[in-house]
Amino acid sequence: MTELTVLNGAAIEGLLTIPMAVEAVEQAYVEKSKGDAALWPMVFHEFDPGHADLDIKSGNLDGLGFYGLKVVSWFGANPDKGLPALYGTSLLFDLSTGAPKALLNAGPITDFRTGAAGAIGAKYLARPDAKTLLMAGTGALAPYLIAATLYLLPQLETVYVANPHHPAQSAAACAAIVPQVEKLLAPCGGCHAEILPAPDLETAAKHSQVILTATPARQPFLKAEWVQPGTHISCVGADMSGKQEVDGALFASAQVFGDDTAQCLSVGECEVPYKTGVFSGNICEIGQVITGAAAGRAADSDITIFDSTGIALQDIATAAALLQAAQKTGQGQTVTL
Repeated sequence: MTELTVLNGAAIEGLLTIPMAVEAVEQAYVEKSKGDAALWPMVFHEFDPGHADLDIKSGNLDGLGFYGLKVVSWFGANPDKGLPALYGTSLLFDLSTGAPKALLNAGPITDFRTGAAGAIGAKYLARPDAKTLLMAGTGALAPYLIAATLYLLPQLETVYVANPHHPAQSAAACAAIVPQVEKLLAPCGGCHAEILPAPDLETAAKHSQVILTATPARQPFLKAEWVQPGTHISCVGADMSGKQEVDGALFASAQVFGDDTAQCLSVGECEVPYKTGVFSGNICEIGQVITGAAAGRAADSDITIFDSTGIALQDIATAAALLQAAQKTGQGQTVTL
């Protein structure tokens, strides 16, 4: 008989915090850097091209004693049926026995761990005197990216929010994002920065020392001439082939970091610059910077780019932290298989 802990979205949102997510994602990066973790081949399948598909990301974390996977399904016609277009499900297994340990709603986990990932890039690569942050993208991930970055970079004073493709919607989006950020940061001492709609993308980019991008763009919107020396950029939106948010010209002279080199070059922000010959493909993985095995920013004037493609180890580590928290507090449901 095997006991499985089931955590739905409400339970996860009640347990998971920005500090928990940051700690879990950093641990995943460190384990990968030390060779105590592995990513397994991704699976992508289209049931109906352009209308319905799924992808599976999986791997193992030896230090935590787990392996796991996340299945994300997208069925574009679902909203017309009164159903969500996206479903995400995570499974966690005991690495020593193969026994299933937890079944989790992957939606909130993905939001928290993605926000943590972009912020960790800024923590280790942005200038310590950075004061202004630009959030380029106003979707569901924006509040998590902003909150996690403000948590890790308490010196930030101003956040600009921009919708790169629909600038007129930036103000309304910003108004909706602010209370979400405040809620996420309430357990961490509150929000210390002023969050404002960007006057326009170019002006905000030119005045920001940290830029986060999180859109589904397939044409770059962040122009190289807008990015000032010393800026750090965490790119989150590119997670499949053909997506691109940042002008490829930036890769010619920037220091480039990533979560997984192979994934960055095949489906990440690095893909297009690499395949067009603008970028050599020289990527330093962020885990090496965290452990001190490699240097981060070399000079105050450098432009740094962190390509956060999203890896299964982030989900596994966060799920493991949630399972531990649930067991301590009696949260979730226990199912006997």
